[in-house]
Amino acid sequence: MTELKSSPDHDRAALTDLFASRRYFAKFEKITAHLGRVAAVMQAEGALSKREVEVLTAYVQAIAYTFKALSMKYLLVGRDTGQFFGSLQMDVEESGFPMFSELMVMANDAAQARQHLEGQPDAETLKRQMVEQIISEREIPTRLQFALSQRLYYEEMIKGHLFWAQNDPQIIWLEGLKDRRRYLLHWASYDSQVNLPTIYLMELEDTGRRSLGKDERRWPEVQAHLMAQSLGGLKLLTIAKGFDESFDDLHPKKLRRLHVGPMYSHTFTRQTGPMREVLAEAQAPKGQDWALAWTDEVLESERVIEERAGWFGAVEREVFALDPFSGKGAETGATRMERSIILPERPYQVLAEKNPPGFGAVTKYVVSPTGRVLRY
Repeated sequence: MTELKSSPDHDRAALTDLFASRRYFAKFEKITAHLGRVAAVMQAEGALSKREVEVLTAYVQAIAYTFKALSMKYLLVGRDTGQFFGSLQMDVEESGFPMFSELMVMANDAAQARQHLEGQPDAETLKRQMVEQIISEREIPTRLQFALSQRLYYEEMIKGHLFWAQNDPQIIWLEGLKDRRRYLLHWASYDSQVNLPTIYLMELEDTGRRSLGKDERRWPEVQAHLMAQSLGGLKLLTIAKGFDESFDDLHPKKLRRLHVGPMYSHTFTRQTGPMREVLAEAQAPKGQDWALAWTDEVLESERVIEERAGWFGAVEREVFALDPFSGKGAETGATRMERSIILPERPYQVLAEKNPPGFGAVTKYVVSPTGRVLRY
């Protein structure tokens, strides 16, 4: 296992080794590339709509850009740059992802990115100075390399499209123009408790006088309400019922939540359980020593009832369907839940041979080095 510098909290470790840090980011670059292909397979199977895939792909790309930005920030970790700039703090016990605090710091850096860039030479000037130092002084231009890496980090901030700790709701019109309009709302957060990205999609019907996206009163209230409820510990049923009861003219028909992760790696993480044993036994080469879990929760409206409102009025309320087969619908608060895992070929072969308890109902997406995805 790669040497990680543990913190007193034990659930986190610092990637202080230059090569380990670069392997970690390279691993996630491959994983995020595979996620888009897996979403395409799910669309072909009818598990996701074309619109849902487009939304998910945008969030996956945002996650990839965030990792790219962090890789620039810590590009020279372990080298003597003349300044201590820290190292990536990652959750080694549970998620395998960066700690929530990394994204909070990145948000602060983004707010000051233009100020940092204005005070720095541009990338071409730094590269020219590096060449001049190598030729004239015959030295490795470490400090100039560090300056360039920080510039590239802040440039990623300016480009935007990153996955932030909170990604506010956006609205997409689906159908209907008059009394009843249908929208897809989507938003995301980085769960501070488990250090994982969580993506939400809600289909709703709008019977308000003004369309939701143009309603200066309701739309900000909806955004604030949904972000306040974006907690991984809350059941979908709790979120959907709370929304339904808070907005009389908005009717949630389907709520979907996708938990991206945890990431397992025999090299970088210390989770316990069957996947750790599988990865240890697989002894896969670099770049193929990983597995990424993916949980898809869905809650759907089963029917509509009317409730009295005031002296003469009535409002629609949704009755949501809970999983009738597992007997755990009330426990999970979802109509259905599917657990999946994405992993390269060699770890999958070991997983299939060992067939550990609890993995029979887990969908396996097996990716090849060429990007081919097979579902089992």
